[in-house]
Amino acid sequence: MFPAIRVSKVSGHSHDVRPSLEFFGKVHGMNAQQKLKSLVDQLNTVIVGKPAQTRDCLACLLAGGHLLIEDVPGVGKTTLAHALARTLGLQFCRVQFTADLMPSDLSGVSVYERGKESFVFHPGPLFTQVLLADEINRASPKTQSALLEAMEEKQVSVDGQTRALPSPFFVIATQNPFDQVGTYALPESQLDRFLMRISLGYPDRRAERDLLAGRDRRDLADTLPSLLTGAELLALQHSVLAIHAAEPLLDYVQDLIAATRSGQWFVKGLSPRAGMAVLRAAKAQALLSERDYVAPDDVQAILPQTVAHRLIPVGDAGRGPVEQVRAMIDAVPLP
Repeated sequence: MFPAIRVSKVSGHSHDVRPSLEFFGKVHGMNAQQKLKSLVDQLNTVIVGKPAQTRDCLACLLAGGHLLIEDVPGVGKTTLAHALARTLGLQFCRVQFTADLMPSDLSGVSVYERGKESFVFHPGPLFTQVLLADEINRASPKTQSALLEAMEEKQVSVDGQTRALPSPFFVIATQNPFDQVGTYALPESQLDRFLMRISLGYPDRRAERDLLAGRDRRDLADTLPSLLTGAELLALQHSVLAIHAAEPLLDYVQDLIAATRSGQWFVKGLSPRAGMAVLRAAKAQALLSERDYVAPDDVQAILPQTVAHRLIPVGDAGRGPVEQVRAMIDAVPLP
């Protein structure tokens, strides 16, 4: 079982956990524990009062996934993406999605150059390391679908030729609530490409006072030092794969997946790909908690953000997807 853990049913709380200091002392020649702590601390100086959301963002990146942020305008979605790219020292590109945005505006085009007497490919904004797809649901479904190959395969195909994207490649997409004018619902196939969906929400009173009295957060994000290199980030992503998931933990994940398919909670259950996404996200959560194994609390902490956007509650549930996932967690026995 899990002898070193006393598990709480409350999502996100673990107690009496003994980290493996050997595993986290050095990862590819760097102090991983200190690096991760510095990353979290620096992001929290820009995104005030949202430590859980910044942690989810880092977990999503470490797990090699992509992030969808759904919220009203003006709560810090763009600032979070910019601050993350600066902190990680990665190439950053922002694309404002609009109704007239075309797929070639993302992937790039081949232009005939008379001097070379040939077509020369001019890469689009997809050829970056951190892509902010701002207000993605304001673009047409055709343009939204242009992201699918890039997000899943880390490559694009233009004029019959496949071109690899830079590594690491991380998409942060923001979307406005669907009741706002000029929005298109993302298809299920595209929602499934996002490892997590989070919402920043309004700040509490103290955090908002800090925002009102302090420096503009976008200006502050521009001054952030880079704390990590691309190679170090790839090493951390690789170390996530080494996080151990014991057999009882895998049983617990399977029990949760089976519960989504029972018909009691959701119209349709999770796919095997979604189940693997849950485990990857839980491993990243364990890494951020300075452990080399996954605990049930790791799964509970990331499950709503990882699966709620893939699920539709049954008609008489009376709850949204996130609340329904949390109710399901309480109903599924721990290992």
